[in-house]
Amino acid sequence: MDFSLLQASRATSKPTFSVEFFPPKDEAGEQRLWDSLSLLAENDPDFVSVTYGAGGSTRDRTIRITAEITARTSIPTVAHLTCVGATRSEVDAILTRYKESGIATILALRGDPPGGPSAEWIQTPNGFNHADQLVELAVERGFTVGVAAFPDGHPASGGETARDVDVLVRKFELGASFATTQFFFDVSKYQELRDRLSAKGVDRPLIAGILPITNFKQLIRMAELGGTPLPKVVIDRISRFQDDPDSLRKEGIEIASELASDLIGVGAPGLHFYTMNSAHSTMEITARIGLR
Repeated sequence: MDFSLLQASRATSKPTFSVEFFPPKDEAGEQRLWDSLSLLAENDPDFVSVTYGAGGSTRDRTIRITAEITARTSIPTVAHLTCVGATRSEVDAILTRYKESGIATILALRGDPPGGPSAEWIQTPNGFNHADQLVELAVERGFTVGVAAFPDGHPASGGETARDVDVLVRKFELGASFATTQFFFDVSKYQELRDRLSAKGVDRPLIAGILPITNFKQLIRMAELGGTPLPKVVIDRISRFQDDPDSLRKEGIEIASELASDLIGVGAPGLHFYTMNSAHSTMEITARIGLR
């Protein structure tokens, strides 16, 4: 997959559109994933990415599902790869499996330790300590490599946003082609990160991550784990619908649509939707904003 298309608008003058899935835990979840992907395929996503679970817990399922998406669909697939719980030789073996499955692009992440993003990081013996080492290896192996970016700051950085930017710049220097952000709700934070990268001479695509809100408790938990602050205006808009799932979903679509439109307005080169393995909200948002 050639991510140079992210350096500029598509022929339609619209940002790129991509979606993210997590490996399902059971057969019913897997069927839901395929059903959702089948629906989303109608919107011609530029790529689909597949995550690892916490602590690298779904590594084998990630490899299998990513390979199957590549084999069964025409959608370019991005496989996540983390440093968690793996030696360098094991990481290299995973890259070999990806390459044999026809996967050309990975998202290189340090990953969260088993205790969560803010838990103490303990390096696996003979493993990697930072994502930049993973970027370097994957680029050497001939992969196109994406990395993560954090408009609200990395949860383990203690608010040292300048250091976060330097780490991201280092990954680009080592050959990363694009970055996808953690989900966020404040467009100004995205602009600030983009401007700080630009000031350091980085012009690689910074794809904006969007989480359509469909479940109040899930949102709170994900925000806490990822260190993402939830603006009061967002909490005020959705908290009144905690016991009304349909209304909550509608308000979540409204919030995400407003965010997506604002991001398009400030020139985001791509929008990446954290689907939670469900297609409907994402499809409604993309239709509403004219992305597809």
